[in-house]
Amino acid sequence: MNETAAIVILITAPALDKGEEIARALVTEGIAACVSIIPRIISVYRWEGKVCEDEEVLLLVKSRKSLFPRIRDRVKSMHSYDIPEVIALPVIDGLPEYLDWVKTATTVTGERTLLP
Repeated sequence: MNETAAIVILITAPALDKGEEIARALVTEGIAACVSIIPRIISVYRWEGKVCEDEEVLLLVKSRKSLFPRIRDRVKSMHSYDIPEVIALPVIDGLPEYLDWVKTATTVTGERTLLP
């Protein structure tokens, strides 16, 4: 996959205020073009040998593959979970103008943009 290719990152957070804090940081720092916040999801998961069920919020982060390590590290530094969900999915196709916007909106100061 091309390092400038668009990706979508899934991040769960324990509450709306924490999700908004993470979203603002990622967009303000130029490492995410957009973060959509889906409130009130229910996650059922296994943790420390027990099945748990919690209400969370889901962040859908639109960015570039080359920025994933920075996003992962930034989320880890801000998150209240010991092991936060930070999963990148490739974007296999999309509206070309939107994908160009993702690349343009995630140009970080000092980084050379590699547009195709």
